[in-house]
Amino acid sequence: MSSDYKTEGFISRTLADWACTLKYDHLSQEAVEAAKRFWFDSLGCALGGSQQEDAKILLEHHREMAGEAIGNGQSAMGGEAGATGEDERALGPIAHCPLPIAYSSCFVSGFKTNPVDAALLNSHMMRAMDYNDIYWKADPCHPSDLICGPLALCERLGLGGKDLILATIIAYEVEMRLCEAGRPGVREYGWHHATLTAFAAPIAAGRVLGLTPEQMVNAIGICASRTCCLGAVTAGKLTNMKNTVDPWATRMGVESALLARRGFSGPEHIFDGKEGLFHVFGHSRHEGEPCTFDTETIIGNLPTCGECRYKILDCGMKSFPIEALSHAPLTAMLKCVQEHDIKVADVAEIRVEVIARAADILGDPHKYRPTGKETADHSLPYSLAVGLVDGMVTPLQFEQARIDDKSLEPVMDMVKVVANEEFEALFPEYQPSRVTLTLKDGSSHSKRVDVPRGDPRDPMTEDEIKVKFHALGGAIVGEERCDELQACIMGLERETGVGRLMGLMTAP
Repeated sequence: MSSDYKTEGFISRTLADWACTLKYDHLSQEAVEAAKRFWFDSLGCALGGSQQEDAKILLEHHREMAGEAIGNGQSAMGGEAGATGEDERALGPIAHCPLPIAYSSCFVSGFKTNPVDAALLNSHMMRAMDYNDIYWKADPCHPSDLICGPLALCERLGLGGKDLILATIIAYEVEMRLCEAGRPGVREYGWHHATLTAFAAPIAAGRVLGLTPEQMVNAIGICASRTCCLGAVTAGKLTNMKNTVDPWATRMGVESALLARRGFSGPEHIFDGKEGLFHVFGHSRHEGEPCTFDTETIIGNLPTCGECRYKILDCGMKSFPIEALSHAPLTAMLKCVQEHDIKVADVAEIRVEVIARAADILGDPHKYRPTGKETADHSLPYSLAVGLVDGMVTPLQFEQARIDDKSLEPVMDMVKVVANEEFEALFPEYQPSRVTLTLKDGSSHSKRVDVPRGDPRDPMTEDEIKVKFHALGGAIVGEERCDELQACIMGLERETGVGRLMGLMTAP
């Protein structure tokens, strides 16, 4: 690298300095406990997600690409797979030092591969059911999409629970700040939030690798310059890519950090320089105004102490396996049905008032006839119809046979999704939704919900997460092991490595 390479003064350098100097001892206890709860929730999602067809396809593909040697836990060069410890990470600043031969594990199958591919496969399992955490401000995000990158590297390097918790809190902090920074947000002009994940993922991965600030800046530049994502993946009919783009950005984050460790360079001005994020999106206009980003939102008051508030405390969980903006209307409808003892045969119309972006994402014509899980879990008509008929919305409602049930179509056709301008002014602080059930006898009943269950203002308890975890993982690893996993995760800071966790996450 040229000796005149300067990174000072750029946003990527400010984030790099913060991430490289933040230590576990700087974290608040509240943030540590939140990180463990999100791991508990996310690993349950991964166990359930491992059974999705797209997760099976990815695993088969990577097994074939890796070959039988790596699949059996051996390196392609004949070495044993295994962790190597803290000494290896200390070599981070030395560009020419290669990583010793060792591999990372994949959930459920126990497949051994490199940390780059393990990050993708595990992140995808976490994401596959659209049941993991959610944060939605100017843009949405699912910060747990990023955390399997640090996990793969912690296993690869023989690092423990404290290292993983630190990287997790860093991942949440940066990802959530980026979701607040857009004016109005990248989704409003046609891009997917995985575009922003590409700026955050290398920071979390780079912290585990012990990168220097200069290397971290390069990792951000390598990843973010390559991983812009079009919004088409969540528009109209949805495909397997809907749940893959963020895990792919996490994969790129790990690889970018590994490359930066060797001395590979990337643009330091990727945020705020010529043809960087701000410049490129500044050409777009929304309601007649140029699109902008708020720098202070990204780098202002970065937490550095136990008394600071970390963003992870503001993230929510999902109580239903559906798109985030569907939670409030579904909750409203189920409460209305329960309070008034309404039967599906009594209903003539289901009117749903939501914010404009929810109507756009969840109520377009494709959503009235979903043909697969990816579209069904982003469909308000389907979620409300199956919830009304079945009295619940769980992963069982997104099995293909249920989606294909033609008897749901007349119920979906009762659903009328409309944008409410009054609600628009309250978002994103609230997610207001009102559902009005008009019955065949002419009477009607309404229910409004502003804060869905799982929001940090109405959080899920550890016991509720446990119920979700067992529902998703009990058939995969067994009920007893689900309890062992809970104990391991909720005591993660005491784990000197992640090997026990990965062993418990492997199906017997």
